[in-house]
This record gives sequence, structure tokens and C-alpha cells, in this order.
Amino acid sequence: MAHTRISSSLPPDIDPTKAPIAFGRRALPKLNEELQSPVLLTQQRALMALCDLVHDPEKVYQAVELGFLDNLKTLLRHHDSTIRQKTTEVLYIMAMHSVGRQGLIKNGVISALAELLDNPVDICRKNIHQTFEMMAKLPEGAVDILHAGLIPFLVLKLKSEPDEIQELILDTLSNCLRVEASEALANGAVTILKEKLTHSSVAIRSKAAWVLLEISTHLEGKTAICEEVTPVLVGLLEDADPEVQASATGALMFATVKPQGRFSALGAGAIPPLLKLVAEETSKARLSAIKTLTMLAEVPEGRKTLLGHTHTFQQCLNDPSEAVKRAAQIAIRVIQWKP
Repeated sequence: MAHTRISSSLPPDIDPTKAPIAFGRRALPKLNEELQSPVLLTQQRALMALCDLVHDPEKVYQAVELGFLDNLKTLLRHHDSTIRQKTTEVLYIMAMHSVGRQGLIKNGVISALAELLDNPVDICRKNIHQTFEMMAKLPEGAVDILHAGLIPFLVLKLKSEPDEIQELILDTLSNCLRVEASEALANGAVTILKEKLTHSSVAIRSKAAWVLLEISTHLEGKTAICEEVTPVLVGLLEDADPEVQASATGALMFATVKPQGRFSALGAGAIPPLLKLVAEETSKARLSAIKTLTMLAEVPEGRKTLLGHTHTFQQCLNDPSEAVKRAAQIAIRVIQWKP
């Protein structure tokens, strides 16, 4: 299915010519001055030049040390849309480097970017969400996003943003909700993510299932998923895409830790598709499927059904993966257990 792509092209009336740059360290101080110029075109050209320079991590380090981030935070509120677009692009490129991410955290850039979440220019918002996605890869970056109170806004944006940006939001949420999920749960994240599980985009289905997996690692998340999502996750076990299968199986595995989740999964007919995943030696979901079936075997109804399928697990005892072999051994013991 074709999707609209967000273009990073500048408006046709903008002169893309870059300002000449001095060699070496002198280039950055000069650009820092130009960012503060009252002349719009000078600021635009300085930002274009900076976009090129900050691909180099050494230049990122120098820019942070020279105080560029304070000027860039100011430019995020500029009246000119091109200035805002190029400023968010510079910050995204800086966030691609570890030293840049650390600088953005120390200088409070995440909260400044949050003010542009409703910006009407798609590429501007995309740059912002690319920055958040990069920041969330660091534990302290994920915590910073949580502390900035962005989770409710990110969850809500899943309803309205283009697919490209939705993917970025889901990546950000997966890292942040690994740390803390209560705020997302309080703002209806599970209901919105459940809707995304049936999205036409494979990437969105897979990423939504992965976010639910992260939510289900928290006790309150397991409860919410058991109540709302388990049947949909069971349906995704037969998705045509292996990544979607793997993410859905992982989320189901955590949800079935709770007895309520086991009964819900059994009621949704989870055992046949899980057994199929276990039998497929190349399945990315194999280990999670074995562990999920082991938990379903702790329910008498599940154990009774699985007693006729122990050969499926016995085939895993020769698997090259030690984790798969151990999981299969445990599954067989649980299935064959007698009171």
C-alpha cells in the first residue's frame, strides 16, 4: 500500500545557497553569531551550514561547548517556518550522536521541542519525533521525556499523525514505557494501541505490539492487556509478517503471567497458532511461544490440550539455541505434571 512521504524540501521561495564557512574551529563561533543576526536570510543560511557541520561528532561537541543549544532553543519559537524547520533538523542530527544527546538533555531541549508538537508543518514535527526517538534510546533520555510530561501527548498523537510519524512515536513509547507505564495507561494507551494492531501498515502493527509488550512487563499493564487486548494479540499470531508475530507473541507471553491472561488466551484459541510457531524452526517467535504455552499448561484445560502435542516440544530439544532447549524441557515437565 502506498503512503504519503513527508518531504524535507524547503519552500520554493527560499534560497538554498549555503553561507561560506571558515575552516576549522572558527567556523562554529561565526555561525553562532549569525544565528543571532536580525537578518532572516543570514539565520537561514547559518542553519543550513550547521546542518552539514553537525554530522561530525567533534563539531557537535564543539557546538554544545559554545552554547549553540541556547540559541537553537530560541529559534524554535521563531516566526519563520523555515527557521523552525531547519532548527529542528539541526537538533535531530545532533541527537544522532551520543555527545549531542547528552547536550540536549543537559540543556532542556526536550521541553522546548514539545512546544512544537502541534506545528502545522509535517517535516518540522517529523524532525521533532526523530529527535525524541533518538533521545529515548538513552535511559536518561527516556526518563527526561517522562519527566517532561510528554507521554499523554505522544499517545494522543497516534490518532492524528501520518504513518511515518506514528512509527517514530511508537519507537519512542517502547523505550519510555519500559521505564514507566502508569501515565500511558492512565491516558488510554492500551485502547489506542489495540486499534493500531489492526493497522494496514506492517511496521505500525509490529511496533504497536512491541509497545504493548513493554507495557505488559509492568503489573498494571498486564491487567489492562488481559482485559482489552489478548484476543487481538492471539489473532496476530497468524499475521503474515514474522516481526508482527514475534511482537504479538512477546506481549502475549507477559500477559499470560496473570491467571486472567491465561484464561483469556485460552478462550481466544491461542494454543493452535502458538503450537504452529513452535514447530517452525525459523520462527522469530519460537521461544516466546514455548514460554507462553508453558504458562497455558498451568491451567488444567490447557494442560489437557497440550498433552497430545508433547512431540512438538520434544523436537525443540535438539535446537541449536540453549534458551529454546531449556524452555522446551520446562514446557514438557509442566505439561506432563501430575498432581
